[in-house]
Amino acid sequence: MDRLGTALVLTSAVGFGTLGIFGELAAAAGLTIPTVLAYRFVLATLIAWVVLGARGDLRLLRGRALATGLALGVLGYAVMSGLYFWGLAFMTAGLVGIVLFTYPVFVVGAAALGLDEPVTSRTVAALGVALLGVALVTGADPAGADPRGVAVVLAAAVVYAGYITASRSALATVDPEILAAHVLPAAAVAYLGFGTATGRLAVPATGYEWGLIAAIAVVATALPIFAFFAGIRRIGASRASIVSTVEPVVTLLLGAAVLGEPITHATAVGGALVLGGVLLVQTGGA
Repeated sequence: MDRLGTALVLTSAVGFGTLGIFGELAAAAGLTIPTVLAYRFVLATLIAWVVLGARGDLRLLRGRALATGLALGVLGYAVMSGLYFWGLAFMTAGLVGIVLFTYPVFVVGAAALGLDEPVTSRTVAALGVALLGVALVTGADPAGADPRGVAVVLAAAVVYAGYITASRSALATVDPEILAAHVLPAAAVAYLGFGTATGRLAVPATGYEWGLIAAIAVVATALPIFAFFAGIRRIGASRASIVSTVEPVVTLLLGAAVLGEPITHATAVGGALVLGGVLLVQTGGA
């Protein structure tokens, strides 16, 4: 396996793995979800277009491709992100990361339903193992895994699976980075509008708050997006998705180290089952 490609995907996984940590810190600082996500996507949009400009690749989508990119941003990435941050209000960042990472199994299920891909016994087993892991965490550690939070984050995983499945048709004709550069501003507009309409959009008041927003936009969004795409080019999508399974582990460990979140036996076993289900569905054939 290409070492640089693997390192790039690992960098991406670590970056995405910090999102829950920064999200918890932002909530503790009093920043609302619309504020965090609006500025996250605005800053990430600027970074994305600066990177593309530096590469001399400032292509704009048109027609159906543009409509698809905007819809993916508003109905997919924006909704998933909102549910993810809402889940942080009920559970630790580590547990949110574990539950969200059931999404690769839901991707396979969505592909089977929407793209006529076969549902194999391996797929069914993978879904069962992953959901068993979620059930174990929820049932054995109710203080850390609020059932409301589990439901919200499972909904985020399902939305994310739909987002990824819907992206496949667009990616057949559009470069991933170009699509991301259209998805991000659409999500930004969605939260700017939602935050304004609900009166929950505010300007960060301190350097610390701006630092959290910048970290979320750069470390947990723009950097991992471009690192993942660069890694995919070197090692392929299948291998990249397998390497990415370290993401919830990173969140779990950072949650313990930075936020003092507990790692119980139930959390460890349940998380292992979730990752086992993901690996089962991603490493097997039909």
